[in-house]
Amino acid sequence: MTAFVAAGCGFLLAVLWFDLMFDVQARGANAPDEEGLVSIATYYRRVTLQARPMNRLVALVMLGTIASLVAQLVAGDAPRWASIVSLALVVVACGLALGHTFANGARLGGGRQPPERQRRLAKLMLRDHLLCLPAIAAVLVIQLAFAP
Repeated sequence: MTAFVAAGCGFLLAVLWFDLMFDVQARGANAPDEEGLVSIATYYRRVTLQARPMNRLVALVMLGTIASLVAQLVAGDAPRWASIVSLALVVVACGLALGHTFANGARLGGGRQPPERQRRLAKLMLRDHLLCLPAIAAVLVIQLAFAP
């Protein structure tokens, strides 16, 4: 199961990296500027609203990673603590992404919000991704270092 968990986390880290390449434009008190906001909104329009069915792949990988961790815990394929900590981190990160981040990305990409609301959504996207990145990276480290 470790290989499936690691593969899922690797994929999710790649997705986070691509998202963060746009999100970093929202750093700073007055950011993003108008050009940055258009760039971020265009990206999230593509990945949340226009990329069907591929945008569903991210949710599928999230669920597959969670299922792999549950199977790892049940089968005892790794130290119990490693499976439990990994599962908790993935559930929290994926829960945030599925319950909050994706909806905000779709709102931002929809282009129906006034500019100040779009700026707030862009900052929320950055914050959410910065919270998810260390959680998923930690799972990958735990799995590669402590799970056989």
